[in-house]
Amino acid sequence: MLTAGVVAPAIADPDGAGGGSGSSTPSAADVRAAKERAADARTDVDGIQERLAAADDALDAASVRAAKAAEAWNGARWEAQQARVRERTATAASARADKALRAQKAAYRDVLITTNGAGTDLAAANAILAADDMQALLEETATKDRVDDLLDQQRAEYDAAAGAAAKAEESATAAADEAEQALAKARTARDAAQAEADAAAATARRVGRQKVRLVATLARLQGVSVAVAQRRQEALESETRRARAAATPDPEPRPDPQPQPADDGPAPDPAPADPEPADPAPADPPAPSGGAQAAIAFARAQLGEPYQWGAAGPGSWDCSGLTSKAWAAGGKSLPHYSVAQYDVSTPISAGQLRPGDLVFWGDNGSPSSIYHVALYVGGGRIIHAPRTGRPVTEESMYYWRTPDFYARP
Repeated sequence: MLTAGVVAPAIADPDGAGGGSGSSTPSAADVRAAKERAADARTDVDGIQERLAAADDALDAASVRAAKAAEAWNGARWEAQQARVRERTATAASARADKALRAQKAAYRDVLITTNGAGTDLAAANAILAADDMQALLEETATKDRVDDLLDQQRAEYDAAAGAAAKAEESATAAADEAEQALAKARTARDAAQAEADAAAATARRVGRQKVRLVATLARLQGVSVAVAQRRQEALESETRRARAAATPDPEPRPDPQPQPADDGPAPDPAPADPEPADPAPADPPAPSGGAQAAIAFARAQLGEPYQWGAAGPGSWDCSGLTSKAWAAGGKSLPHYSVAQYDVSTPISAGQLRPGDLVFWGDNGSPSSIYHVALYVGGGRIIHAPRTGRPVTEESMYYWRTPDFYARP
């Protein structure tokens, strides 16, 4: 923890105690008071840093809620799209069944007209009466039987066509109802995502203002400039992220992070650098395939573009929108939904990662809880659209905490 570094000034004892009249030697009371002020300052620094950590936690929680809502919207929208596809398929099947039924109606009508309409029973009776011998009678009777068989077959085909048409119409109606319900769910999810995005943006603004005030107070207590205090705070937050990542078990073992020097109080100003921890990367992977290279190149071309929930370019992105379009450039179609992207990809371990693979974060051990996805680019780094207020960026895949799932498109 960074300390205040406060030095108590020497105060003359107006009563001359401990050093004679006019002596500059502090009394025991002065020393105690100075130590108390230093302790108070240290306590103040610790308290401010706790408040800064709490502010970051609040922002993190709001961002996660917004990410979950955004991916729930993507999921609901994707399901609505699938429901529409099923509706169109069912409607087309119903139309084909209706056409087949109309053809069977016409065929059955023609057979009835040709047989019953022409007086089949009367013709059969006349044939029996006019038969010259038994052989002729049998031939005439067989003809009638064949006609009756034809009628029975035609009736069976008509009944089958009518049943298929009814079933197809029922399926089409059910698919239409399902699509409407999916659309209603998507609209609800869209509204929830917008509300969470607005809440996260408001939290980000509030936390930003709060951190500016707290860092300024921290600088005053530590006796340094605001810029120095800000750099120290960023380094402390980076170390906190490292500790959180180290506390989360990896799906596959990875080397321990390089040890960091102990904090013995105020340190020289760190050189401006990437505040993200230099986490070790998985073993050097093979060179990416042409599709993976194209996906990475596309993602890199979007660096700096803003995050917008539900967006898949051009100019703004959410996490699954970016990975979807990146891999589209690489020749593979991925849904605009992180859970579905995992489902249609091949699960791998952290140790199998190679450039172009997908890295996922979820709530628990189930892939259905996934709510964030990034594109792995090698060297332990990812490109992703993080959240509202943070543009598309390339950074350590341990920037926040260890990912939960990995997959290869």
